[in-house]
Parts: sequence; structure tokens; C-alpha cells
Amino acid sequence: MKKAVIGIVPLVDAGRESLWMLPAYMEGIQEAGGLPVMLPLTDGAEDIAEMAGLCRGFLFTGGHDVSPETYGEEPLPVCGEVCPARDRMEYPLLMAAIEKGRSILGICRGLQFINVALGGTLYQDLPAQRPSECGHHMDAPYDREAHKVSLTAGMPLAELLHTGEIGVNSCHHQGLKVLSPRLKEMASAPDGLIEAAYMPEMRFAWAVQWHPEFSRKADANSQRIFDAFVRSCDTSGN
Repeated sequence: MKKAVIGIVPLVDAGRESLWMLPAYMEGIQEAGGLPVMLPLTDGAEDIAEMAGLCRGFLFTGGHDVSPETYGEEPLPVCGEVCPARDRMEYPLLMAAIEKGRSILGICRGLQFINVALGGTLYQDLPAQRPSECGHHMDAPYDREAHKVSLTAGMPLAELLHTGEIGVNSCHHQGLKVLSPRLKEMASAPDGLIEAAYMPEMRFAWAVQWHPEFSRKADANSQRIFDAFVRSCDTSGN
């Protein structure tokens, strides 16, 4: 069987005028048997269509804050740096992936953007808008546990991991406020913040708030998420 080509949304360093990639994203996909490729930063319709045809799955990565303008809010002073070019690229890419039935995995910002693109909203800054004793922004190293999450019984993530609770790392200051009506919750933090969701209408469209790419070597459950993602990709045809 040929390997599934997985398109990874690039990370952006505006100061250096560069696109870049964390090796851990690629390594998680490679270990699962996929072939990762970093995508160009573009919202061109023809390019997006070509990507959706070429790739069997898409990884929506972490990175910049999602612009509040994408969910109808004015940016607050506590909102962090945004990347309009990523926002412009990811919406048509997500829609094309859904239309083609491609597998989708979102990580951190990826969960947040997918939720917004499908009609949900975000907290622009958790400490300011939803203060909690649960630590959502840990310091390095990121391969250790920051807090537990409860897995929703009967949902795909709980069925994959065969447990009701796992420990996760955590490095974010935004979070899901209103869940998209097209998503269902799969996990939550001790303070009730949604930590994972999926699209029931898709073969595989999952997103998590934590960073399995950083914890995959120390925590087998993290690699299992990459394994399930790549395994779901259909390499049999268009």
C-alpha cells in the first residue's frame, strides 16, 4: 500500500519573513506510516484545489492566535499576534478537505481555527476572560503532563485510547468558548474547557488542544492519535 501524503499547514515567522516546520509534526506522521509535506502559504483557489487532490490528509498546526475578526469580534488588548495569511489559507483549505472527504487533524491553534471556521467562537485570552486554577500555559519542556483531561465516553478518542482520563501537556492562552454545531466534544480539562472535538460527518476530523507532537515519545497515547489519523487516510484513489 502506498503511503498517505499528509499536507501540513506551515508555521510563519513574520520577523524573518520565513515559513518553517517543527520536526515533531513530521516525525509523528512518519512513524504512523504517512508521508508529510509542508504546504505553501497560499489561499489561491487553484492551489488549494491541487492540495486537496494531492493530499490524503491535512494537519492544521499550532502557532499564531486566530484573529477575532474571523468570529465577529474586535481584538482585545490581551489577544496575541495573529497571522491573517494563515487565516485566509486555512478556511478554503479546510472546506476543500471536507468536500473531498480528506482526513483532518488539528492541534492547538488547529482546534481553535477549525471550531471558528465551522461557526464556533473563542476566548481571546483565558487568564483575562476565563480565569482558572488549571494551568493551560506551561513552560518547557513540553513532553510532560500539565494537567489531566477527561475523555467523553463513547466518543472516538475514548474508544481509541480505552480510558476515561489522560494526562496532557498544555501551551495555549486562547480556548474554545462556543463549540461549533458541527463538532462534538471529546475531552475537557478539569475546569471544563473543551480540549478535543471531532466532526461526526467525517471519516476522520479530530482536533486536540494539547500538543501530541511534543509528548509522543514520552506518552504512547500521543502517538496513537497520529497513528489513527494516518490510518484513516484513503490511499486507494481520488
